[in-house]
Amino acid sequence: MNLDSTETEMDLTFSSFREDVFQTGIGTRHTERSGITARVIDSWKDMRSATRRLIEENPTEGRLLFYILLSDMIFFLSWSLKAVVAPSEAAAKMLPAEIGILLVAALFMRTFWVYVFSMVLWVVARLFGGTGSARDTRAGAFWGSFVAAPFGLFFALVTVLFTSLEQTFPVLQGSVISQAPYWLSLIPFVYFISAGVAEAHRFKFTFPMFAGLTATAMVLWVLALYLRANGYLSL
Repeated sequence: MNLDSTETEMDLTFSSFREDVFQTGIGTRHTERSGITARVIDSWKDMRSATRRLIEENPTEGRLLFYILLSDMIFFLSWSLKAVVAPSEAAAKMLPAEIGILLVAALFMRTFWVYVFSMVLWVVARLFGGTGSARDTRAGAFWGSFVAAPFGLFFALVTVLFTSLEQTFPVLQGSVISQAPYWLSLIPFVYFISAGVAEAHRFKFTFPMFAGLTATAMVLWVLALYLRANGYLSL
């Protein structure tokens, strides 16, 4: 008699009668800490477990789209603060209406590009032995984007604070310090998406995914600086 097998079967049977976990026709449901605020806090503590819980719930595409649209709205708010309250030199020369058009365009395009980004992540993850589906990858990437969004808003407020204090503390006008919030806001965004996608594909470690996305972000940032220096980008 295999005691380990018997104990596992008993644990599975017991879990099916837990009051906070139950099966539906489309996936697993949890009644404890099911509110979106609690789930975000849980994700900050353990993103991989939170992602696994979401995937086991077999979320619909509409639910995943809802998460990315929420993150889009927070993204819109954070960049509105930076573009209107604390604009860059180029943005300051633009009319408010032009800034609004730019932000609205960014809002809609961001949804499209996050879908493209998640598809690229799925292809790359599969090439390196990942086992997750395209929808699992979207669940990890979309939820990670939403969980990271409050950090982007926080660093936008830090940018506004730095701008308001520039006259009092001239050191804040330095390029290194003024750019710091932008760099720091990328860290949670890259980390939470990395952890979500790593869990979606059952990778043992998050670091390889995080390192790969960080390197990609660095390359894109340097490219953007080069294009701006040569007049191809205005912002």
